[in-house]
Amino acid sequence: MSFIENQKPLRTWSHLSGGRKKPSEYDVVSRKLHYSTNNPDAPWELSPTSPMNEWYKKYRNNSALQNPCWDDFTDPDGLVYRTYNLMQDGQESHVMSLFDQFDEREHDFQLDSDWIKLLSEVYTPLKYVFHGLQMSSAYLAQMAPASTITNCATFQSADFLRLTTHTAYRTFELSEKFTGMGFGDNERGVWEESDNFQSFRLLIEKNLVAFDWADSFVSLCLVAIPAVVEGVLKPLSNASQENSDVLLSLLIDSQLKDLERHLRWARELVKFACNDNSQAKIVIVSKLENWKYIGEEAVSDYVGSISGSIETKFEAVKNYNELIRSIID
Repeated sequence: MSFIENQKPLRTWSHLSGGRKKPSEYDVVSRKLHYSTNNPDAPWELSPTSPMNEWYKKYRNNSALQNPCWDDFTDPDGLVYRTYNLMQDGQESHVMSLFDQFDEREHDFQLDSDWIKLLSEVYTPLKYVFHGLQMSSAYLAQMAPASTITNCATFQSADFLRLTTHTAYRTFELSEKFTGMGFGDNERGVWEESDNFQSFRLLIEKNLVAFDWADSFVSLCLVAIPAVVEGVLKPLSNASQENSDVLLSLLIDSQLKDLERHLRWARELVKFACNDNSQAKIVIVSKLENWKYIGEEAVSDYVGSISGSIETKFEAVKNYNELIRSIID
């Protein structure tokens, strides 16, 4: 009898066979799927000196943030493609029903003219913020050192596409009802020239060229997303309630659910990376110090565009810094 015939058949895929428990659906479709980590000298099956291999070696393999067990990281929500689609299908059905119901009620015509003008200045240009974060999340998904991290970043990229499309949908609705107010026409100019957005534009554009995977993670997940939560969506939701814009308030409630999930996996990844690894904590904190002040400026400037109150700006920056501390502590 041959050696092969004496072998017991594996009960699961070989890369998952070392565990004591039967692999879950999450394990099977999420864990240890990056074949580009198999050969450190040539991540991709090309010449070791090819530009693509050199890129991954420099910005992922030789990143200052290292852990020998990245594949053991687990998304705290345990999402896979199937469950993510089920969840977000329900969320999108909810959002579409909001659009339909409030349109039937002619909600927009009940808004104050000053608030409508402010929406063209601070709300509809946000599609540039969300699209920038979508692209940054997609890059992080490409460069992450483990497939479980890639999955989180991929779902995050899809979520920011969701925010982008919501904003574009509302922009079109407002442009149909309030012609001549710049909806659908002036957003790029506001994004590129308005003082309200220049700090956010700096943050987004610098984030898009943060090529090292750890820099990309820190600038995106520990700085930009907290800035959007505490410096954009929450203040905008408060202002929309004060101006009887119930639709925008409910829309932001749905969007914040996505961003709260992003913060959960970022917090879990920091905890995982720093567990019994003081060097990882040093690296993350050091990189955070290089980025955090840009986020503070972005929060302050955007909140100032909604409310000129110094106290409101101070409170938003304080909440932003407290949120970051809750992630890394």
